[in-house]
Amino acid sequence: MPRIRRAELPEGVFRHLLQRARERNISALQYTELSIWLATNPTVPAGPWFKRFAAFTICGDGELVKTFLEPGQLPYGTEIF
Repeated sequence: MPRIRRAELPEGVFRHLLQRARERNISALQYTELSIWLATNPTVPAGPWFKRFAAFTICGDGELVKTFLEPGQLPYGTEIF
């Protein structure tokens, strides 16, 4: 199982994540929650996956985080706990 890539993201993915974080009003506290989880170097499925946090959900595909969702938006893929 791959681990989430945290460096050298494709430019398009990085820009998309920044845009979605702004649109979804991700707070500093929420970034901290995400950062703590990422620091555990979690493994993720090779295909689509998602991880729910208190106020948002991240979605990814393999080693890449692809987007942030707001509460009420439906993710797809394998849920990571």
